[in-house]
Amino acid sequence: MNNRKMWRGGIVAALACAAVGLGAERVHAEHHSEDRPISQPAQCFATDAVFQLPTGIIQSNKGNLLVAESGTPIANSGRISIVDLAGNRRTLLAGLPSGISDVGTPNGPSGLAMMGRTLYIAIGTGDTGRNGALPNTSIPNPAGPPSSPILSSVLAMHFSANVEKTTTGFALTLDDHAALLSGRTVHLSDSTGGRITIDLVAKLPDYTANPLPAFPGNVDLTNPFALVAVGSERAPQLYVTDGGQNAVWQVDAATGAFWKLVVFPDIPNPLFPAVGGPFEEAVPTGIAYAGGRLLVTLFSGVPFAPGTSSVEAVELTGAHRPLLAGLKTAIGVLPIDDDNERRDRDRDDDDTGYLVLQNASIGPFFNSPGVVLRFEIPDQPPSVVANCLARPTAMTLDDRSGILYVVDLAGHLVAIPGQR
Repeated sequence: MNNRKMWRGGIVAALACAAVGLGAERVHAEHHSEDRPISQPAQCFATDAVFQLPTGIIQSNKGNLLVAESGTPIANSGRISIVDLAGNRRTLLAGLPSGISDVGTPNGPSGLAMMGRTLYIAIGTGDTGRNGALPNTSIPNPAGPPSSPILSSVLAMHFSANVEKTTTGFALTLDDHAALLSGRTVHLSDSTGGRITIDLVAKLPDYTANPLPAFPGNVDLTNPFALVAVGSERAPQLYVTDGGQNAVWQVDAATGAFWKLVVFPDIPNPLFPAVGGPFEEAVPTGIAYAGGRLLVTLFSGVPFAPGTSSVEAVELTGAHRPLLAGLKTAIGVLPIDDDNERRDRDRDDDDTGYLVLQNASIGPFFNSPGVVLRFEIPDQPPSVVANCLARPTAMTLDDRSGILYVVDLAGHLVAIPGQR
């Protein structure tokens, strides 16, 4: 496997490779059927829901969990699931764009954001690219057009509360993908008579040229991973992390215009020359919004050295600075503050706590459990909320119950109580 390009070409794919032989065995061993606490300091409980490479999770305004899944080896098998708080899963939307990435695993739907009754969906790189002839290079897929014309995109799905409650599932076809690319709204019906509409908000470039002296055909793949919606329901601004371009895109949902808000520089590798090269890529992953600024996790790239991951505070001008430093493979962040109004208007970081999800916790690469950390004050050491996770990818907090829900690449949904 090309270790550097597995991050430029597909975060999901790289994590899936790292999870092979670990995730399912670990979770089944620890989250047994009696639903008892399985490790300290956390109490973790696995639900019965099983997913297909889940990489995004949010809670709808009706209280259900919505999960984005990259799919199976079958092209365009990406899916959005509805999960009630008892762990019962239903399909909301199937047939979403997906394809086998440059490292051989499915890549498709990733991040989710919801405003009102509109669900915004980030679609990953899929099979748009392959490894180049030289190490650390990528090329457009020489096998021909990708599995879908709307990979590396942002979609908007509009559906009612009744559809959320009753649907038996909707499905897109490849003809629907083509219709979306042409700018048409797709209308779908389910077996109960429920209706939804889907629009293409933005089709990002599949890749951008990055010629190298020894390999002029090199490209950087575009790999949307997570997104957040900011502003009014009618015309929000969407902010989309892109681990392939090491950037955050800003997308105007009303017009479809998009541009790079910020590109993050490479990070010095403290393990060089013993392990890896002199620098790691930034690899932005999770994103949230609080206090008038974005919070972006920088996962970092090969060899994923401890201390090189961080949470960046990103102003809406693009200026950024480290907020939480010294992390290891941070992949999600949530602000925790009981006074939401004060959080929105007060820009003092000391007034807000944070939950940070790390995909792994010790040493280089991924040979350690995933953890949830809690920062009460940004410049003070965090406490460990949970150390019972196997390759976690995303989290969401139910403010009413104080339960934190985490998905992992083995396909599990884990509930961690007591986080309010």
